[in-house]
Amino acid sequence: MNPFAPLLGALGILGLIIVIGILRSIRIIPAQTVSLVERLGKFASTLEAGFHVLVPFIDKVKYSHSLKEQAVDVPTQPCFTLDDVRVEVDGVLYFRIVDPKKASYGISDYRYATIQLAQTMMRSVIGRLELDQTLGEREQINAEILKNIDEATDPWGVQITRYEIQNIRPPSHIQKAMDVQLAAERTKRATITESIGEMESDINESAGEKAESINESEGEKQRLVNEAEGRAAEIRALARATAESIRRVAQALENEAGDAALVLQISEGYINELNKLAKPGTKLMLPMDLTDINSVMQTVTRMVQENEKQL
Repeated sequence: MNPFAPLLGALGILGLIIVIGILRSIRIIPAQTVSLVERLGKFASTLEAGFHVLVPFIDKVKYSHSLKEQAVDVPTQPCFTLDDVRVEVDGVLYFRIVDPKKASYGISDYRYATIQLAQTMMRSVIGRLELDQTLGEREQINAEILKNIDEATDPWGVQITRYEIQNIRPPSHIQKAMDVQLAAERTKRATITESIGEMESDINESAGEKAESINESEGEKQRLVNEAEGRAAEIRALARATAESIRRVAQALENEAGDAALVLQISEGYINELNKLAKPGTKLMLPMDLTDINSVMQTVTRMVQENEKQL
């Protein structure tokens, strides 16, 4: 029996342990991942993506974290609004680790703590709002919860990037009342829209009638203006003709036979007017001398001569 056999066996085991230790000291860190190394139980370094070799039997990878943005469900929980209505609320929380050391040594379980904090903040924010505000102001609720959680998780090395409420479920009887109210509001809006349409239709119709009346009045006005202008033009033409006639009569009177012509014209006019009056069934009372045309001519001649003497 070889006396060195136990020693060789022990050396073999020791060598195998050393090889295993060396192999375990080699670390390949994936992208967007970090590992925290402890040396003899104390934090030593942070390993980022790439190839790393640790000190065998002394260094140890204690924590590994993903630097990617993570999404976790915030479980459904009961919340009471300001007007004492119980609602069931759930949501989704988005976060990422910005300081792996704080996430490892600042808190035992940052994921669980973040979810609990989100639920607490959700109850606090909803408790300050009435039911109608809770249902209609989700953006405001999300922003306030996000701000409060992000401030609280800063010591843990966790950054909250977004928070979204998924569902807000009021009690069934409240939901039925809300459905009835919504139907009533829709009916009201439909009635208002219909009445507005009818009002606009009446307004348009009255505006059309008004425009038609204005057009008709403008047309009538223009017609009257045209008629008045026509009559004025006729009067002016008649006045010009009369003036021309008088002017010619005056010129004729300056001649020697002017008086005789005037007497003749007046006598003819006088006789024509008598003819117009002498209609069937009409009785006329005439002077005796009118039956004698010569006496009429003499009377008119005498009147013209007397008038010239006066002038």
